[in-house]
Amino acid sequence: MTLTLTSSAFTHNESIPRQYTCDDADAAPSLEWSGAPVGTKSFALIVDDPDAPDPKAPKMTYVHWVMYDLAATTQRLDGGKTPAGARDGLNDWKKTGYGGPCPPIGRHRYYFKLYALDAMLGDLGRSATKADVEAAMRGHVLEKTELMGTYERSK
Repeated sequence: MTLTLTSSAFTHNESIPRQYTCDDADAAPSLEWSGAPVGTKSFALIVDDPDAPDPKAPKMTYVHWVMYDLAATTQRLDGGKTPAGARDGLNDWKKTGYGGPCPPIGRHRYYFKLYALDAMLGDLGRSATKADVEAAMRGHVLEKTELMGTYERSK
């Protein structure tokens, strides 16, 4: 069985609905996954935009959400609520939790990346970033899956 990640809000490579962006409620879309490999002890989720600030001339990857130490029994996230025992990292707004798409120009891609890990990462501090979580995951990733959605603001 292969690790898969889906959302009831949008399908892979399709547009993310406005309610999940800064142009509306900025609510996190619900996510579901299945197919965790044998030996999975936890999951980590990173959502980022490699097209910042302009998809025609990207200069950085903007981080929208970091969550880790999701229990191996977890199979869904509803509306961005952090499950008991899971830990939030900082996004590039220097806040914890979900920060939805808010591109300044053009249609951007948003990658929802889920990692199945063979360990819990433990307390990385209240200001743990994507880089901190990626460093802690090194050598512990059993499998990774992605769900990609796009968004372009109305003119």
